[in-house]
Amino acid sequence: MSITCFIRYQIDPFQRAAFAEYAEKWSVIIPRCGGDLVGYFAPCEGSNDIGWGLISCETLAAYEAYRARLRTDPDARGNFLSANERRFILREERTFLENIDATLHRPALKAVRK
Repeated sequence: MSITCFIRYQIDPFQRAAFAEYAEKWSVIIPRCGGDLVGYFAPCEGSNDIGWGLISCETLAAYEAYRARLRTDPDARGNFLSANERRFILREERTFLENIDATLHRPALKAVRK
């Protein structure tokens, strides 16, 4: 059973585009550094200042090794630095969840016409 790091971002609602750009950069960096990127999610309806990022790893130790690789990756460091300079992330919280593998990535069934 693997784990997922569930990251909750409080973002500046006037800089949602900057958050989306930040997230898109992770789409290349995270897999290269060993994380399984489930996805990033920006606010759409309702709250306009909350975003999410989900990254899975086989174990907590694998997650820590992935984080160590991020710290030495030039693109990751640049993305963190840009976020700091532009100040669109106001707060970040991490929660670690144990995946229930049988429930992951279950696509919708197509409706059958009668």
